Amino acid sequence: MILCRVTGTHVAPAKHPLLVGHKYLIVEPIRLPGGDLSGGVDFLAIDTVDAGVGDTVLVVQEGSVVADLFGRPDIPAHTVILAVVDGYHLE
Repeated sequence: MILCRVTGTHVAPAKHPLLVGHKYLIVEPIRLPGGDLSGGVDFLAIDTVDAGVGDTVLVVQEGSVVADLFGRPDIPAHTVILAVVDGYHLE
């Protein structure tokens, strides 16, 4: 899982039929101190938790997790938002 911040929304005028009705959000990985994340490159994720711009979220990039979540092994998606994070603490 990747801790990210929602930076924007994405409007897709045409979607695969299995993705119609789902919102796409633009997310940016959060760099944690001591982490090995080399860049804060934004990417798209399907929103399953009604997140919004500015929210901190947990994102998974694993096709089998997305297939299990949607109950469809043939869903053409790889990245999904699983949770909104209320807060986190680093020591």
